[in-house]
Amino acid sequence: MLNQHPEDRKLRQVFFPRIAVIEPGDSVKFLATDKGHNAQSADDMIPDGAEPFRGRINEEIEVTFDTPGFYGYQCQPHYAVGMVGLIVVRGDGMMDNLEAAKAARHRGKARAVWGDIWAEVDGMDLSA
Repeated sequence: MLNQHPEDRKLRQVFFPRIAVIEPGDSVKFLATDKGHNAQSADDMIPDGAEPFRGRINEEIEVTFDTPGFYGYQCQPHYAVGMVGLIVVRGDGMMDNLEAAKAARHRGKARAVWGDIWAEVDGMDLSA
């Protein structure tokens, strides 16, 4: 959770990396590197049966992902300025929530950032 991207100083209020591809049972730790941020699952952007998560402002949160699929997440205070990211959990059923996650509605700059994320995902080889 950063105020400024470490490689592109023009990008502000970011998760780095903004896309992570992991295996079922892996954990992701959201580090409270800069103050004023949290990490939480995005509405309508997690697989059926998966537990939503919500970290507190300025606190690290570690989340274990057991259900394959696409998990959108955001910083609540900076969502509208595009502080969002994606975790892809490989495995059987991984693609089941892709279209629903892509169809989730967003406001502000988050809409454009999600467009960039989905374009990047479309160009990725997500096979194991």
